[in-house]
Amino acid sequence: MSINATFFAQLAVLFLLVLFTMKFVWPIITTALDERAQLIKSGLDAADNAKLELAVANKRVESELASSRGDAAARLADAERRAQVMVEEAKTRATEEGAKIVAAAKAEAEAQSVQVREALREQVAALAVKGAEQILRREVNATVHADLLGQLKKEL
Repeated sequence: MSINATFFAQLAVLFLLVLFTMKFVWPIITTALDERAQLIKSGLDAADNAKLELAVANKRVESELASSRGDAAARLADAERRAQVMVEEAKTRATEEGAKIVAAAKAEAEAQSVQVREALREQVAALAVKGAEQILRREVNATVHADLLGQLKKEL
């Protein structure tokens, strides 16, 4: 009987140990395990939320970059159009200025031509008067008149 009594005593101690463990130790361990599981779950949820927020932020950054590129392209195109307009305006102004300069030069040349004609007329008139004086001073002779007219032609 001594084996049975020892067996029952060990069984009773084991039973008391199990009861003590289940009553006092096991709840602490399960609470700690549950807290740890909850902490891991909240960390994983936070990581998933951070991934989603990162994806949303990346999409927003990409859309902002795309709109910035579009704005930059539009501004560049606008600047090129303005440059073309400015070049065309400059060409038009240069053409107008050139036309004004040519017109002024033509007017000046015409004025000089008129002055030269007037001067030439005055010289021709003076020569005609001079020729008439010479003709009238001499006697009326056809050969002399012809010689004087020849000289007059040479002077003109």
